[in-house]
Amino acid sequence: MGRLFGTDGVRGVAGRDLTPELALRLGRALGLRLRARAGAGKRPRVVVGRDSRLSGDFLQGALMAGLMAAGSDVDDVGVLPTPAVSYLTAVDQRSAGCVVSASHNPVPDNGIKVFGADGRKLSAEEEEAIEALVLSGVEDAYEWPVGEDVGVRHDVAAAARLRYVEHLRRAGPPDLAGWRLVVDAGHGAAAGILSRVLSDLGAEVTALSDVPDGSRINVGCGATAPQGAAEEVRRRQAHAGLTLDGDADRLIAVDERGQIVDGDGVLAILAEHLLAEGRLSGSVVVATTMSNGGLARFLRTLGVRLVRTPVGDRHVAAAMEEGGYALGGEQSGHVLMPHLAPTGDGELTAMVLLRVLALRGEPLSALAGRVQRLPQRLISLPLGAGEREAWRTPAVERAMERARAALGPDGRLVVRPSGTEPLLRVMAEGESEEAVAEAVRLVEEALVAARA
Repeated sequence: MGRLFGTDGVRGVAGRDLTPELALRLGRALGLRLRARAGAGKRPRVVVGRDSRLSGDFLQGALMAGLMAAGSDVDDVGVLPTPAVSYLTAVDQRSAGCVVSASHNPVPDNGIKVFGADGRKLSAEEEEAIEALVLSGVEDAYEWPVGEDVGVRHDVAAAARLRYVEHLRRAGPPDLAGWRLVVDAGHGAAAGILSRVLSDLGAEVTALSDVPDGSRINVGCGATAPQGAAEEVRRRQAHAGLTLDGDADRLIAVDERGQIVDGDGVLAILAEHLLAEGRLSGSVVVATTMSNGGLARFLRTLGVRLVRTPVGDRHVAAAMEEGGYALGGEQSGHVLMPHLAPTGDGELTAMVLLRVLALRGEPLSALAGRVQRLPQRLISLPLGAGEREAWRTPAVERAMERARAALGPDGRLVVRPSGTEPLLRVMAEGESEEAVAEAVRLVEEALVAARA
């Protein structure tokens, strides 16, 4: 068993990589850490939820069993978005929060994400401490609670869902009467939530993939495939489309013309709005190396600086906390607004975006269209076992040098293993489509040859 935690929790194929035995051990290890931190006579309490995946039942059950065996009480919130678990963990002052979800990954995958008492993802140091307990088997020698000291489960699913709905409602515009909106929940954890909130505010909502279906989560729908929502926006002549991934921590929007508005576009709109309100601290937006250079150029016209981090919302969050910044996110649709929530929340982002649109009185295409994007291309190549670092050969390095030369001095090339899937990401950006295509071709050919 290798390293467990990636950039976004523990992930793998459910039942093969992520087994109920591993989930149990993770629960026990986390419970052991929480009990030691709580001190004598105090009982930790942990919020636990999941997305709609078929494997979620057995993995959540095993995780909760481990937590309770270690003496932690569990608030079982059932199928609920990851950011809802984060929010409830923080506002209810729980010891930790856990979500069984693989976010945007394919149906067979699943994962376990852990939040601290503040609703934020655990530090790398804390993850390593939990991982050490799991991998070493030290927790097997621990004297586990018995009798009245074992943890118990509290079914709070209905109440948790209602409280999260109210949280979303407070972030949005007071009235959406006359608005036509398309919502695609990706058959995930947010099914039936955002569409209900928008309908309650008076909008005419066309809901797609809006039932929790673990056999279809992220399959040709939601934020990983927003084209269906785009077609529906055009057909319905809607004002906007809002698409979510499996655990609803990402938002990909669609403008009234049916054009995709990704995380970069949303960040640009929110940055301009927060700046006008005097709430963009430091006149800084934080994004990753994958964000389009056109976002940086647009922000410069506002007098705003773009701070880049490695890929992963935990890196964005760390930079924001260090600098005290108010806005950050990823091109993939994560948007972080710590004044509203401790982690990225696709539904909350949708509500804030609609509020800005209502206040500005301009269509989404006009606001998002102010970012003039540079040509950019991203491809993903499969990585086999043991290839996570082995791809970096001298021949590949030489191809990367040639690719950077093709892109020119203002171009960018990013080659990195995914932190959530067995894939190698290759992103090229430059002043021309031809240069970008050539850069990607050079690197792809070298990578394929290296594996031959």
